[in-house]
Amino acid sequence: MLAENLISDSLTSVNSAEKGKKALNCMDMFRVSHIPVVNDSEYIGLVSDKLIYDLNLLEVPLETQLDKLDTTHVHKEQHIFEIAILMYKLKLSVLPVLDADHYYLGAITLYDLARRFAKLFALEEIGGVIILEMNENNYSLSEISQIVESNDVKILSCFTDRKHGTNVMDVILKLDKEDLSPVIQSFMRYNYNVKAVYLDQSELKDLYKDRFDQFMKFMNI
Repeated sequence: MLAENLISDSLTSVNSAEKGKKALNCMDMFRVSHIPVVNDSEYIGLVSDKLIYDLNLLEVPLETQLDKLDTTHVHKEQHIFEIAILMYKLKLSVLPVLDADHYYLGAITLYDLARRFAKLFALEEIGGVIILEMNENNYSLSEISQIVESNDVKILSCFTDRKHGTNVMDVILKLDKEDLSPVIQSFMRYNYNVKAVYLDQSELKDLYKDRFDQFMKFMNI
C-alpha cells in the first residue's frame, strides 16, 4: 500500500494568504490538528493549531510566518509502514504527499491510515481470532502457519504485540474459519498457550475496537 493510494478524498488545503482562523476552521471541519499550506500546486508546509495559537496568527496571514511551518512530507511511492512510522515519530495528524517533481498531490490523515490498516489486517473479514502468548525466542511463524494450515484453515493476517520490558509477546491470528476448535486443539498439543479465542462477531467487534484504540494511542495524536 503506497502513499498515493492513501490520499484523503475530502481533506482540503489552505493558501498562504489565508489567515490562521481559516486554517483552524478547516482543522475543526476535518477533526485534525494540522492542515497543509499550498499555493497552486506548490507545497509550502504544514501549519498546526498549536503554531497558530503560539504565534497569534488568528487574524494574520500565514505567509507572514512561512519559515515556521513544518515541511515534512512523503512521496507518492512510499509504503504505508514508512508513513505510519513518520506520523508516529512526529505526532502528525496529517501528512502531505508530493510527486517526483515535488508538487502537492494531497494529504493522508490519521483516520485514513487507521482505516487502511484495518483492511490490511483483514479485520472485517468473516472468521475467528486466536491469540497465542509466548516467549519471543519461541516465536516461529512457519511452525504456527503449518499448525493452522494442517487443519484446512488459512491465516488472513498475523501481527504481534510485545509486552514492554519483557520477552513475552502475543501473536494475534485472524483466521478464515469461525469453527476453530481443531486449530485450538492442535496448538495445545504443541504446548502453545492459547491466551484468548474470539469467535462471536460481537466479541470480534470489541477486539477490533480495542486494537484500533491501541493504535490511536500508539500514534499518540
